[in-house]
Amino acid sequence: MKLLIKLAWRNIWRNKRRSILTLAAITFATFAAVAMRGFQLGTYGVNIKNAVEMFNGYIQIQREGYQKNPSLHLAFNYTDEVKTKLIANDEIISFSPRIQAAGLIGYKDNSFGTVIFGIDPGTESNTTKIMEKLETGEFFCADTSLNIVIGDKLLNNLEMEIGDTVVVLGQGFDGSLGNMKFKVTGTIKTGSPELDQMAVFMGISTAQELLSLYGNRIHSIAIKLESFNKMFEVREVLSSEFTGSGLAVLTWEEVMPDFKQSIELDNISGILMLLILIIIVAFGILNTVLMSVTERFNEFGVTLSIGMPQLKLVYLILIETFFIAIVGILIGDLIGAAINYYFIQNPIEFGSEYAYIYEEYGFLPRIESSLDPMIFINNTLMILAISIASCLYPLYKVFKLEPLKGIRYT
Repeated sequence: MKLLIKLAWRNIWRNKRRSILTLAAITFATFAAVAMRGFQLGTYGVNIKNAVEMFNGYIQIQREGYQKNPSLHLAFNYTDEVKTKLIANDEIISFSPRIQAAGLIGYKDNSFGTVIFGIDPGTESNTTKIMEKLETGEFFCADTSLNIVIGDKLLNNLEMEIGDTVVVLGQGFDGSLGNMKFKVTGTIKTGSPELDQMAVFMGISTAQELLSLYGNRIHSIAIKLESFNKMFEVREVLSSEFTGSGLAVLTWEEVMPDFKQSIELDNISGILMLLILIIIVAFGILNTVLMSVTERFNEFGVTLSIGMPQLKLVYLILIETFFIAIVGILIGDLIGAAINYYFIQNPIEFGSEYAYIYEEYGFLPRIESSLDPMIFINNTLMILAISIASCLYPLYKVFKLEPLKGIRYT
């Protein structure tokens, strides 16, 4: 085997130009794949983190069935027992109760359907970034305030200004129709067109009074964690603690299924592009190895005629391909890691119209990269497998080569 390894290494450099071209092709495929996946996963990561920390939270606690049918009546009591269990979990950084209901907002002759969000500004500011999305004016400071913040598009649709008074109507938990007057003190821009033209944020105690949610009833609790790594572990712990209570513990993937599916769809398209790139490179490797083998048929014929087993010739070609692939992959990984590291430190940020388009769909106008070890492991194994697979046909030709035909080959 040592002799075959030495012969394989020497054979690689007998035709330097061909070997360097093959090496360059594998290197290009590797660093392009690493950079492409780095951009994809890095951008997904930053957008998922942004979406989760914007308002939904890493984990939510809801009444069972509320996610499929967000009814006002699927509220639950926000008891001290629930708070104690959440506070006792060391992985939970903060949590915030929520109320969500459909309503109607009116100003003079204008009225529009709205989504009422009742929040506690004290806990919400520590759990999500929704209060940081204030565009104009100011947020209310108390959960009993009669001040509200609405979406910037809703303000324009109502043809009103900051400081004006509006009427908000909503059907109460007991079936009554509640209505209250509020002063609009600010507007919020989340980047979601639907939310920006329908959202009304008010204090959670005020929302409970408007909607007759007595007994400290709420619809969900948003939970913030240190990272995504502990998300499933925390969900399992909380699920076991709330067993039999009628409460469901959901991850962000379950709370935002549409967002998850859009990322998965984009991820599939990226993988397809990656496969196309690698297949093109595979044909290049196949062509190079086939030429290398064909040119040496005379040499192989002589070698076989003096007693060398054909299987060893197959091993020799396989080792040559393996050497070129490994060297190319290592160089490509290093270049890809350098590119990914650079864009982690210096993300691409879009401005003007591009930034507006990204924000309109709820994405950050920024492209980042990632140094996730699985990027390098997966791409290394995939390109190595493709490289080995691309030389199967040349190996077959060598295995079937007869000594006399090899010697006479021209």
